[in-house]
Amino acid sequence: MQKKLFLFLCLCLLSSPLQAKELVIGTDTNFMPFEFKQGDHYVGFDIDLWAAIAKELGLTYRLQPMDFNGLIPALQTGNIDVGLAGMTIKPQRQKVVDFSRPYYQAGLKIMVRESEGAITKLKDLQTKRVAVKLGTTSADFIKCKAKKVRLFPQIEGAYMELVMGGVDAVIYDLPALEYYANNIGKGRVKLVGPLYDGESYGIAFPKGSPLRAKVDRALGKMMKNGVYAKLYKKWFGRAPKNQAP
Repeated sequence: MQKKLFLFLCLCLLSSPLQAKELVIGTDTNFMPFEFKQGDHYVGFDIDLWAAIAKELGLTYRLQPMDFNGLIPALQTGNIDVGLAGMTIKPQRQKVVDFSRPYYQAGLKIMVRESEGAITKLKDLQTKRVAVKLGTTSADFIKCKAKKVRLFPQIEGAYMELVMGGVDAVIYDLPALEYYANNIGKGRVKLVGPLYDGESYGIAFPKGSPLRAKVDRALGKMMKNGVYAKLYKKWFGRAPKNQAP
């Protein structure tokens, strides 16, 4: 009996170190509607999705707001356990961190002022003033495609510069631009052109993290049982398309 109890306790210790630890979730809280501050609380699709994952896995955690550019270094040094920020899965990033399965399919879009008529496609940006967020896929994408590119540490600065006439266009992730155009920027800005550079978002982990496989299983389960679809509709107003379980 004592031997069986000893083995049981050993198995518990080996199988649940993550449950016993308060995880630190690094997140850039300036990416509506994925993560942003509303009053005294952090809200958004990513925030709700992680809360559902943590509930499924029995995890305790705290959110650590930080600049997007600091997320991967913080994962590499072990200062955070998870990077949650609508992060695009890219080969360069996969060399230094591990990603969960893709949980959101996105792409880049162009946003201009409502009165703009000369910009309708990427080629029109060649001689225009274009704003992008520092360290993002949009910053990489616009290289060599426009001569006058301005980098902003936070995307809200790019939005404001566009509205005030300081730049002619913003190129950024579709869901973020769409949210801004339909809410804060309604009537002042519009989206133009096709969707560029299709991409997938993933949750980031330090290399070799045992948490990644657990999160993948939880995501797969939520994509099958309707939890994911419910959160998606809450934040994007429509059902997810082509989201394979």
